Amino acid sequence: MRQRWFQWLVALVGLGWTAVAAAQLVVEVTGATSRALPVAVPLLVGEEQLPQPLTEVVRQDLEKSGLFRLVEVGGMRLPEDLVPDYGALAGRGADAVVAGSVQGAPGGEWEVRVRLFDVVRRLDLGGKVFRFSGGQTRATAHRIADLVYETLTGMPGFFTSRLAYVVKNGNRYELRVSDWDGSAAQSALISSEPIISPAWSPDGRRLAYVSFEKKKPVVYVHELATGTRRVVADFRGSNSAPAWSPDGGRLAVTLTQDGISQIYVIELGLNRAFRVSRSGSIDTEPVFSPDGNWLYFTSDRGGSPQIYRMAATGGEAQRVTFEGGYNASADVARDGRGLTYLTRVDGRFRVVYHDLTTGARQILTDSERDESPSFAPNGRMIVYATEIGGRGVLAAVSVDGRVRLRLSTTGGDVREPAWGPIPQ
Repeated sequence: MRQRWFQWLVALVGLGWTAVAAAQLVVEVTGATSRALPVAVPLLVGEEQLPQPLTEVVRQDLEKSGLFRLVEVGGMRLPEDLVPDYGALAGRGADAVVAGSVQGAPGGEWEVRVRLFDVVRRLDLGGKVFRFSGGQTRATAHRIADLVYETLTGMPGFFTSRLAYVVKNGNRYELRVSDWDGSAAQSALISSEPIISPAWSPDGRRLAYVSFEKKKPVVYVHELATGTRRVVADFRGSNSAPAWSPDGGRLAVTLTQDGISQIYVIELGLNRAFRVSRSGSIDTEPVFSPDGNWLYFTSDRGGSPQIYRMAATGGEAQRVTFEGGYNASADVARDGRGLTYLTRVDGRFRVVYHDLTTGARQILTDSERDESPSFAPNGRMIVYATEIGGRGVLAAVSVDGRVRLRLSTTGGDVREPAWGPIPQ
């Protein structure tokens, strides 16, 4: 039980960004909702001028999400300033279409104009202009996909967000950061020592993680742009399970400096740690609520691991989970409405979505060794680690269980995913 809470308590050494040439994550849609929206995404007018393809990335984002079904339109080009042929698009089975064009802009930049149309109701749904440099083509494609997602579903998209995860190949460990689907991965750390518990700062510019390079678990904060990092928790005993406050000024951590795992909050500006849990049991895996007022955490104070919450300044703890004999490793959706965690069913560890408004919970996976569930920025998907064929892989599932994705590599053991915020 306790070993599972502190799995992978080892760390990486190495600084700076390194492009990952092989073993990229590949997304497979292993389950999708029958209500997937049929959408046409023709090539943008003038797109051939770009140094990299743009439309193809938009199509991949939408299709990989499991919420959209791409409608084949051949070589169609549809400028954003013309009314589309609704009848022809409807005949191909499209409910919506993305129109747009690309043209050069001052300073060597590019400008893409995008507009969405509702084919069924024959409505203009609005559009947007994106200005970008050649090196920002892929990022711009993700922004366009987010626009499509939000316009057609009413929920914010997540395609501009990033993943952090750990890959083990033999005695080599890498902390990688990639696009949401594992593309464009880069190594932030490379070493013969593993890493655990990567956690994104709210602005998406830093990662906190636990390193074992000092032969004990120590918490670091890592600036992704520069590779600069600093120790923020190297107290006596174990330092583990970092989690950021919503304002980015504090880290909740688990320390054993008083002999048993208890939760502390570190004021990063003051570089001081304040103890907030005071029990005779193991308290670990803290995570802040979106308003910063509460900490959700795992504790065995009731005789088995369960999820509790308490004020972020300390005080009486309230039990949150009551169903099942093992519930641990919680994450809170950024809208504060949902909780995800691991539950044990007949010896198998599975991912749960727990509605904090109604108290209802749903087991989302049917695998055996799930770990580290983490919400997408919009709270509609959960990424997690699992084991297939004796090897760790990443997977994702929608909070209603309808959409299932598998993010796999051709080699390596993939663990410890953390889904980052929308870049600010």
